Amino acid sequence: MDSASTQASTPDLETFGNPEAWELVAKASSAHQGWLKSTKRHRVEGGWLYQVTTEHRSGGAVVACAEALTFVPEGLH
Repeated sequence: MDSASTQASTPDLETFGNPEAWELVAKASSAHQGWLKSTKRHRVEGGWLYQVTTEHRSGGAVVACAEALTFVPEGLH
């Protein structure tokens, strides 16, 4: 969802900086098994920052979350 769509559906949305700076690369989830994984990237000088998120849910609430961030030099992504 882009920021214009989010703003339209969330009237009290507050953002700081560029909310579209991160680009979604991949996302997978299972509501039945209670997990979500996503990979996003952000262009920076000399390459890309990649962020990987893994969430585990129980009863609709996030019960565990792990984040990883790495820099990938230009030409290697």
